[in-house]
Amino acid sequence: ALLEDYFEIYLPYSRGLSPNTIKSYKQSFLLLIRFMLDVKKTKAEAIRFSVLTYDTLLEFLGWLETDRQCKISTRNQRLSALSAFSEYAQNRDFDAASVFRSSIIKIPIKKGAKKVRSVFSREEVRILLDLPDETYEAGLRDKVLLSFMFATGARAQETCDFKVCDLRINDRTASVTLVGKGSKTRQAGISLSLAKVVQNYIRHRHIDRYPERHVFSSQTHEQITVSCIEEIYKKYVAIAKEKHPDMFLGVHYSPHSMRHSTACHLLESGVDIMTIKNILGHASVQTTQIYAEMSQDLVDKKLKEWNDTWFG
Repeated sequence: ALLEDYFEIYLPYSRGLSPNTIKSYKQSFLLLIRFMLDVKKTKAEAIRFSVLTYDTLLEFLGWLETDRQCKISTRNQRLSALSAFSEYAQNRDFDAASVFRSSIIKIPIKKGAKKVRSVFSREEVRILLDLPDETYEAGLRDKVLLSFMFATGARAQETCDFKVCDLRINDRTASVTLVGKGSKTRQAGISLSLAKVVQNYIRHRHIDRYPERHVFSSQTHEQITVSCIEEIYKKYVAIAKEKHPDMFLGVHYSPHSMRHSTACHLLESGVDIMTIKNILGHASVQTTQIYAEMSQDLVDKKLKEWNDTWFG
């Protein structure tokens, strides 16, 4: 009953979390139920707080890594989901949930290898934006989509949700409205030239009189999906690697690589970290801080400036 209230009422209405975040939380509990059935031979309806002991939860997290082949980061995400629910449950039924809560807080976040984020250099971004063939409908869409994501730093889901009414343009300024995680809305100023590119694409699709239409669509859906955007990046990065074997040497590129690239290039251009935080829609500046560590070009530039000052 507590779990049902947690997902149906607390997370969407009290916390205001997005459907994608709630889906991720649910997956953690589906996996726990699967573990209890397959390993502990306990059916879902027989699971009580009392059986979710420290040893059982630790065994579950180990099962995720060994049997499910989950990465340490995924294991930690599952633990965080369980921890969040344990706090909620204890506040509503202390006696029943206290054992579960005390077991959860004893389990530490596991340290793993530092995640390597692939970032496009300025030249790589130029190459990617030049690849789509605008004479084809899909190529034109891809060109505008890639340009839009680089200019705004938008997440893949934010790009999927971008509607005609979310573009505002006048003679001197232009901006877009993006709906981020937790349905948080932010405004992002963009150049007039990009705004006109997007505006012309909207007119090309004959949807300029339909404010609720999504700007980017797929061949089968009115609204493009994240998986479709992932395929677009996969396609053009593969072409780019073939044409430029000495470039695009990152381990893995995804739509989020473009967002990382936007942040790093802003930082390298001298934009302060708080401004970048607001542009990207981060809730905390700690999240934005990772880009200060990632930007090797900026490190090299500052080191060269220091060397030139003292030893030039």
